Amino acid sequence: MTGENCTVFTDFILLGLSGRQDVQRGLFVLFLLVYGITLIANLGMILLINLDPRLHTPMYYFLSSLSFCDVCYSSTVSPRMLADFLSEQKRIPYHLCFIQMFFFGFFAAVECIMLSVMAYDRYVAVCNPLSYTVVMSRRLCTQLVAIAYIAGLLDMTIFTSFTFPISLCNSNVINHFFCDIPPVLTLSSSDTTISEMALTISCSCVVGSSIITVLLSYSYIITTILRMNSAEGRRKAFSTCASHLTAVAIFHGTLLFMYFRPNSSYSMDTDKMASVFYTVVIPMLNPLIYSLRNKDVKGALKKAIGTKLCSG
Repeated sequence: MTGENCTVFTDFILLGLSGRQDVQRGLFVLFLLVYGITLIANLGMILLINLDPRLHTPMYYFLSSLSFCDVCYSSTVSPRMLADFLSEQKRIPYHLCFIQMFFFGFFAAVECIMLSVMAYDRYVAVCNPLSYTVVMSRRLCTQLVAIAYIAGLLDMTIFTSFTFPISLCNSNVINHFFCDIPPVLTLSSSDTTISEMALTISCSCVVGSSIITVLLSYSYIITTILRMNSAEGRRKAFSTCASHLTAVAIFHGTLLFMYFRPNSSYSMDTDKMASVFYTVVIPMLNPLIYSLRNKDVKGALKKAIGTKLCSG
């Protein structure tokens, strides 16, 4: 859209979660606490896994990679959001909005793929336990993590090549707390049909392939567990998979709600609340889910704390 009445904007204004200053101060304290827990829990998990030799297994290698992804994933949104809570002018330059959007989508895709990789790891561990260490070699584990990052990078590169630059003439106000793709596209004064198709295809490929991998893996896992004669063996196998299933259900459930619901049920306020959950809360929950339900992690943590106290 061009013409004399067109005002070309070079930045965006984020409305955030609330326009009230007193509410924003309270939200700042709350989300600062959440982000602090996210960093401590995920970085602590990475450190613990690297320090304890008992955790040098494929499962914990993938968990360490997931924790690193969660730190990056959360850090693309939280620091800027915290700064905006204390700022009256929530302006973000066009290029910084694009960068935030790109890296948020990139790490979201990587996390999605990593969860499917971890499902495959559980499949091999439960269905082929005797060949687990041979199949899940260090080389394969490294390759699978590399594939997750390469696929995420390709996915966002292809999507953004179809989407940007977009023309901003009508408005530059985003009714959101960060530069998420759908609310930014609604501001475009040019036709966004191709961009919306690219977003749908992008999400369908990444999320769809991840969900299919998880479903196939766990269909084999459940079949194998049900065939076990030992009740203790079934309990241990279910316990091994419970944490991962919980993380998968929370992450994919939120993504499906966000990007695959009918347009008729779309609400920006609902969208923002759901976005808080998957951008801020989930990266905090993942290490807690795996640590609270995992005897090896709790044992390693107790050992590390005990060693620290003794050395002190």
